[in-house]
Amino acid sequence: MALEILILAAGQGKRMRSDLPKVLHPLAGRPMLAHVLDTARALSPRKMIVVHGHGAEQVKKAFPEKDVEWALQAEQLGTAHAVMQAMPLVSADAEVLLLYGDMPMVRVESLRRLLQAAPQGLAVLTAEIPNHPSFGRVVRNPAGVQRIVEVRDASVAERALAEVNMGFYALSAKRLAGWLKKIGNANAQKEYYLTDLVALAVAERTPVVGVTVEDPVEAGGVNSKRDLAQLERQYQDMVARRLLDAGVTLADPARIDVRGALECGRDVAIDVNCVFEGKVTLGDGVRVSANCVLRNITIAAGSQILPFCHLEDSSVGERCRIGPYARLRPGTALDEDVHVGNFVEVKASRLRASAKANHLTYIGDSDVGARTNVGAGTITCNYDGVNKHRTVIEDDCFIGSDATLVAPLRIARGSYIGAGSTINKDTPAGQLTVARAKQVSLPGWKPPKKKA
Repeated sequence: MALEILILAAGQGKRMRSDLPKVLHPLAGRPMLAHVLDTARALSPRKMIVVHGHGAEQVKKAFPEKDVEWALQAEQLGTAHAVMQAMPLVSADAEVLLLYGDMPMVRVESLRRLLQAAPQGLAVLTAEIPNHPSFGRVVRNPAGVQRIVEVRDASVAERALAEVNMGFYALSAKRLAGWLKKIGNANAQKEYYLTDLVALAVAERTPVVGVTVEDPVEAGGVNSKRDLAQLERQYQDMVARRLLDAGVTLADPARIDVRGALECGRDVAIDVNCVFEGKVTLGDGVRVSANCVLRNITIAAGSQILPFCHLEDSSVGERCRIGPYARLRPGTALDEDVHVGNFVEVKASRLRASAKANHLTYIGDSDVGARTNVGAGTITCNYDGVNKHRTVIEDDCFIGSDATLVAPLRIARGSYIGAGSTINKDTPAGQLTVARAKQVSLPGWKPPKKKA
């Protein structure tokens, strides 16, 4: 049977105390539902159907992917009711896997084991969590799972059971459709619950197979901001362990945040309080010092990022030295052996091999040639109030401190620019160009005095 996955994502999440739909709250920089969809895709389903409800249009807009189908649960009347809204989209010959948009930690391997057990009847994913405050307890006998007892209905002996129901199910679409017709809402909440599937299966003598996850963290769900914060730390701990196992040196595994995909070569070292967002690639021997933020960036082998740098949508070549307190904005490309120092900002520019801008400089919409040195306090004036213009500095130039380069402009190869110059015309190659106002001293001048 072909696999079709239903993801229940209609809940409001009242305890989140937020206008943002619960499944859009971020975990590791991405909506919780995005993590669940990625897990679902890893199973290569024929269909993915998301049941949405609260903030329906906002949720749909966040996921324009064409491989997602949507079913609206206009009124939230329980988990089984949510599945009922999706059944018109489910193929009669499908094997169905039920997931939740607010439980993003479940692993692909656990779901594969759940699916392997599904042909026997109904497969239920469970976890060993002693004294869980809210999950229903799994009651077994030698034949398998017999029932799920909600905490509020459990006896003292049943509360003592460590195995809990995570709420993930795998079964045939035919069985699911038949059992959904029998689920009622004769309970205090007047809602339709998927946990009734177990009782219905047992009543028909259909085997109920409990598949226990290896790590209880997979059972982590979100009902409050406190839950979300706890899950974030668990997620980051998992990422840190993977990095350590891959040979990355972390100064403190508890003080790293990966909010996307981080790929590291050999002998990479990361200091404390670093944040990695989007897709970040660190080559062999890269060193990232404390308190840096890296977003969508590639850093080649041997480069060093000093403390308090903010780098985004850029590329850094081999053996570069960045920072401290440097910023690379989108569209920046550094060739090998480039130095970008403290309080230097670079935007939409390329610095070629061995170029240096070490202090208090802004380089925007520019091409900086090889072996060029840009002095402290230099700025490229790239914006005229309407349009951006480019500055081209050719190879082997020396730009004196506090220079102002007014684009569009070309500084020819081997040029020297005198400190304090404002340059608004192209310069000749190999010459010193100075553009300063005449220095004047006024004899007899006296400073103003305050009036009594």
